[in-house]
Amino acid sequence: MSHLGLERLTRRFPGTATPAVDGISLDLPQGALLALLGPSGCGKTTTLRMIAGLEAPDGGRILVAGRDVTALPPHRRNMGVVFQSYALFPHLTAARNVAFGLEMRGVPRAERGPRVARALELVGLEALAQRKPRQLSGGQQQRVALARALAPQPDLLLLDEPLSALDAKLREEVRDEIRAVQQRLGTTTVFVTHDQTEALAMADLVAVMNQGRIEQLATPEEVFERPATRFVATFVGRAAILGAEVVGEGMLRAGGATLLAAETPRPGKAEIFIRPHHIRPLAGDVMAENVLPGRVLRRVYTGDIITLDCETAAGNLLAEVAGGSPGAALQPGQEVRLGFAAADLRVFPA
Repeated sequence: MSHLGLERLTRRFPGTATPAVDGISLDLPQGALLALLGPSGCGKTTTLRMIAGLEAPDGGRILVAGRDVTALPPHRRNMGVVFQSYALFPHLTAARNVAFGLEMRGVPRAERGPRVARALELVGLEALAQRKPRQLSGGQQQRVALARALAPQPDLLLLDEPLSALDAKLREEVRDEIRAVQQRLGTTTVFVTHDQTEALAMADLVAVMNQGRIEQLATPEEVFERPATRFVATFVGRAAILGAEVVGEGMLRAGGATLLAAETPRPGKAEIFIRPHHIRPLAGDVMAENVLPGRVLRRVYTGDIITLDCETAAGNLLAEVAGGSPGAALQPGQEVRLGFAAADLRVFPA
């Protein structure tokens, strides 16, 4: 059952030729986490701000648990928001920052203490309740902001790139903590990010946005493995891109080689997308549905994964192999046969 529904939501800013958000629709089930993913300027933050009531839509509706909240002011929507900047009051302790939202909502004083304590416990900061923001690390400040958003027990939790100010290692830790808290509480959540790793790791559903529209709304696995459009294929993850021509049902020609694909558009010029982890160097006389001979141009070692940049007659291919597996010992200049399955190709009209 849908907990958050967007119906043809539109926002156009004065003086702009195209809408910032262009008639998007989606349904988010109760307890799910949705990632709005896309490049800067794609409309994801504007969408979040409209859901929060901080931006007025020019068209469409916003429904929460079946209730139309489109015209309601922010304080009547019962939503918790965590901003990119955290927006903590520097003169208040962590506990008082968390309590502030409860005070603004008129929660009786007797209830505030237990709810503040519970929220700080959820984010692991009960021992730091009396510290002020300047006495807390960036990750701890982010947790205070999250606790403040959760204390009022919101119908919807909205997160606007809350990890962007943290370093890489801390981002991963806090990312996992946010997801654990969200799942523990079962709070329906919308998370804005331009970081595909965050979106894939945290979300139940990913909406990939481009130029104000949703190009694909699906599970992280489907978005990554079965991108619906060329934009999604290039924006999410890495992919080798080969020019080709569709010559028949499930058959293509690329660089003089015939390749098999599970699905193809109508005959004509096309582009093939292949994820590096689907391409494997073949040892000896091992065969695959598709095989392209090539030569290793570059070898990049990153610990558990080795990336081989290989030149073929059809174009360059990236192959990711695990250390110790066939192909891991290949060096630049060596010949290689690259194999991949028909089902792992995505083919779009050129």
